[in-house]
Amino acid sequence: MQQGRGLFHAVRFYDNEASLCRIVASFLKEGLMLGQPAVVIATPEHAQGIVAELRARDVEVKSLQESDALIVLDAVETMSKFMEHGVPNREKFLATIMPVLARARQGISDCVIRAYGEMVDVLWKDGRDIAAIQLEMLWNQLGRTEGFSLMCGYAMGHFYKDASVQDVCRQHTHTIASDGTPRVSNADSLLIGALRT
Repeated sequence: MQQGRGLFHAVRFYDNEASLCRIVASFLKEGLMLGQPAVVIATPEHAQGIVAELRARDVEVKSLQESDALIVLDAVETMSKFMEHGVPNREKFLATIMPVLARARQGISDCVIRAYGEMVDVLWKDGRDIAAIQLEMLWNQLGRTEGFSLMCGYAMGHFYKDASVQDVCRQHTHTIASDGTPRVSNADSLLIGALRT
């Protein structure tokens, strides 16, 4: 999906959790085969599903985790370290995420990391859409200086026909189709593509 540097911040709107785990696992495995470490920040259920899908693709999960080439973190626990008064605190966000990226990078300065996150989805499900958008913006700011390709997951059932989904789409460079293919476009056609796939 993404090789080399440059901001790649994709969103997958999902209504099927098994399909989401398959798409994320394919995204991560592609990077791992290129020597790109992987970071997963997800709910325990999705983390288990993603790890199971990686194993089904003959990925040596245990050895990768032991070497920090695959880091799996709990979304709620990670988010609790930087949320302040219901919104993400930039300094605390950086203090939380930067060490994780450094740990995955293992001292290799030009190493691109594959990351999957759903902290934003947790916020959105809790009705904290403004905080979710603020967190997306922090990821975008970080992505301009750090080498990572980030995929976010949002449960489609939590979106309605209003401007909110457009706000989410505007924070991403790509949407991910049901077959795992990324699509690059502007915010308006991202919205159309998100609702069709």
